[in-house]
Amino acid sequence: MNPLVSIVITTKNEERNIANCLESVLRQTYFCGKIEIIVVDNNSTDKTKTLKSA
Repeated sequence: MNPLVSIVITTKNEERNIANCLESVLRQTYFCGKIEIIVVDNNSTDKTKTLKSA
């Protein structure tokens, strides 16, 4: 049985990078349904929060 893998991504003003980061994580070939992605924002003042929820 394959365990659940949690990927925690911390951000602060990562508007330029967050989309590529999330796309990279989503391309992983680990077992479908066995990955959870947790994005933690540290009070970004740019559009990081908007982009990560899209």
